[in-house]
Amino acid sequence: MAGKTRVAKYQADRTNQKLYFCRLSCQSAGSTNDKQLYQAHCETAIFHLHGALLAFIQELGHFYSLNMTAPTLLDIEQALSERTQVSPEIQRLQQLQQQGFIANIERAYQRCLYAVPPDTIVDEVPSSHSASPDLIVNVVTLSNQWLPDETTIREWRNQLLELIEQLRAGMVEF
Repeated sequence: MAGKTRVAKYQADRTNQKLYFCRLSCQSAGSTNDKQLYQAHCETAIFHLHGALLAFIQELGHFYSLNMTAPTLLDIEQALSERTQVSPEIQRLQQLQQQGFIANIERAYQRCLYAVPPDTIVDEVPSSHSASPDLIVNVVTLSNQWLPDETTIREWRNQLLELIEQLRAGMVEF
């Protein structure tokens, strides 16, 4: 593999591609006035941003010569621990996963996947429990209040890109 570029060797192209797709989705969100289309673009941007994080974790697995298809931070940490190795990249990502912009990305991703808990919309349900058009609109409105705007998603993307560039710069052959 000596002649391969870093991108080819560690499959960094997927990470880069997901970051690019996130940027495109944010641009699309910023250029629409349709609220539902805006939400769709923002959710797509979040999916790609989360995908970039997963792709970078996979890239780290390749860097450490671990044969893992879909590794988690914990998977890599445990595999390296068995070799008595420690990854500063994994430690940094874990810190940000507990408290930081990566925690925000993961929270937004989970909220894109799952419905808002019913107890957060109870106040909107009429006492007769009849489904009225107002109820449907209220539920839709409440269900996307958690959604970060494209400016926030762009900020998270920039933070992730900067972090990935810093970590890649520190990754040296061992």
